[in-house]
Formats: sequence, C-alpha cells, structure tokens
Amino acid sequence: MRDGAGYDGSKEGVSRSVDNGEANNMEVKKIAVAGTLESSDCMVTVEPGTKGIELELESAVIRQYGKQIRKVTMDALERLEISNAKIRMVDKGALDCTIKARVECAVMRACEYEGEIDWGGAIR
Repeated sequence: MRDGAGYDGSKEGVSRSVDNGEANNMEVKKIAVAGTLESSDCMVTVEPGTKGIELELESAVIRQYGKQIRKVTMDALERLEISNAKIRMVDKGALDCTIKARVECAVMRACEYEGEIDWGGAIR
C-alpha cells in the first residue's frame, strides 16, 4: 500500500506515443481536470498535444510505484484511443482503479464527449 510519508516533491516526465494503427475517435479539444489532491487520490490534467502522449507524473511513491502508475495511465489512454495529449498527474497514493477512473473522466471532459458512457472498465 502506498502512503504520502516522506513526500519530497519527486517529479518524473515520460513521453510515449500510442499508435494502434486505427482512426482516432477521441480528440482532446480543451484542458480538463479530474480528481483531488486528497490522500489516496490523484489529480489528472489533460490538454491537447501534438507529439503523442506526454506524461508528467509527480508522486511521493514514484520509486516504488511509478512504473505501475504509468502503465495504468497509458492502458486507459490506449483503450480510449487517445494518441495525442499532454497528461499531468499528481498522485497522492491512489489505487489503480482510482487512477483509471480519474484518467477516463479527465479525458471525457477534455474531449467534450456527450454520448453514453459505460463506466467501470467497459470502455474499449
């Protein structure tokens, strides 16, 4: 389990492109935010990008869980077919399910999506 003890303001930036060879149905149109800075949560900011996925991650537990946080984030973006976006995440010990939900919500807001949403991992 992650906790915020010993927070030293560690930051790590990662750029990774997602190219699944399919037409992109979701396009980031504006800046959007989901989440809070409360303990056991994360704040995700999504904004338009042009260089693939640019992920900036700040977490007190980046050394222990940074790879898993990035994996969950990138998997969610790939499922949503997002190929160009700047993502900034400030993690305060969020569980994987919380990270996934925050990424999905921020992306839906940023894309101004108005259709039916089947929350809970059914987004493919």
